[in-house]
Amino acid sequence: MTPQATTKRAAYFVATILLFIAGIYVAAPFLIPIVLAALLAMLLTGTAEWLEKRGINKGLASFIPVLALVGMVTLLFFILSWQVSRLADDFEEMKKGFIDNVRAIREWVSDTLDIGIAEQEKMLNEQKNGTTGQADNLLLSFINTLTNVVVNTVLIVVYTFLLLFYRSHLKKFALRIVPAGKKQNVDRIIRKSVGVSGRYLTGLFSMIVMLWVMYSIGFGIVGLKGAIFFAILCGVLEIVPFFGNFVGNLIAVFAVLAQGGDGSMVLGILAVYLIVQFLQTYILEPLVVGEQVNINPLFTIMGLAAGELLWGIAGMALAIPVIGIIKTICDNVPELEAYGMLIGPANVRKNRASLLHFLKRKNERK
Repeated sequence: MTPQATTKRAAYFVATILLFIAGIYVAAPFLIPIVLAALLAMLLTGTAEWLEKRGINKGLASFIPVLALVGMVTLLFFILSWQVSRLADDFEEMKKGFIDNVRAIREWVSDTLDIGIAEQEKMLNEQKNGTTGQADNLLLSFINTLTNVVVNTVLIVVYTFLLLFYRSHLKKFALRIVPAGKKQNVDRIIRKSVGVSGRYLTGLFSMIVMLWVMYSIGFGIVGLKGAIFFAILCGVLEIVPFFGNFVGNLIAVFAVLAQGGDGSMVLGILAVYLIVQFLQTYILEPLVVGEQVNINPLFTIMGLAAGELLWGIAGMALAIPVIGIIKTICDNVPELEAYGMLIGPANVRKNRASLLHFLKRKNERK
């Protein structure tokens, strides 16, 4: 191949990648519900197949898992609503504690940075005047966001059901568009992708439930009001790896301050966070999640950053399973094996040492 042809081929490749990125960015409102529904369908495929083997017709076997999932989410919503209503009873007390903390911060700023209370008031008023126009549209923005959430939720439920119902049809389509000699490999890629995504999501949901229990106990011991609510919040935010758990605990710290808690309670929240992170990283993740999505930390962080840039919070939540599917495809296509190796861990044998493995090896030596 001549240098000109090589350059031309590289230019076409870069242009294709840029067009693809631009396309998924522009089409985000359309693609996000479909991708999320596809992942949920992969999670529920095993249940649907099990029901079909028990003699239940395909439509009902596809509908029951979706209905069960909707029921679980609805139950979680009611639990959160119940906890929020309990917090609302203490709203005035929390508001007073928050105001007291703000006053203390302003006094610290005045004493430390030599910015007087009157000057701080002036700066706050200027900021308030600059955002008055935005505040006027706050209600309209909230209604628009709520409408989008409801519409997307309905779309995700419908898409999930239809993808489950037509999964065989879609698989036949994928097999028909590839050459005859590659059908077996494509069939294996589809099965592995569905399996990897399903096991990852199952492990993630199990991890979230365990985090709910641990954070509920920890926050309860610290004395945080609404411990169950903040525990559920921290667990749900685990959907966004690395950052979600930290943000949830940061919100819990602000809640402690708003409730009038002292420094020991704040340190207690931080201690709970560190203990849970230790248990999660070295015991629960290797045991529950395992290495279903075998991605090295570099591409994990890059995937999260790219997901947030393209699709916002939804992109961060979807980044890891999507990269896991991409890696599965690369590992099973000879021409792309190098890219699968690049995305995967540097140490193929074991990319994470767990406390369980360490204790097991120690017992074996004895």
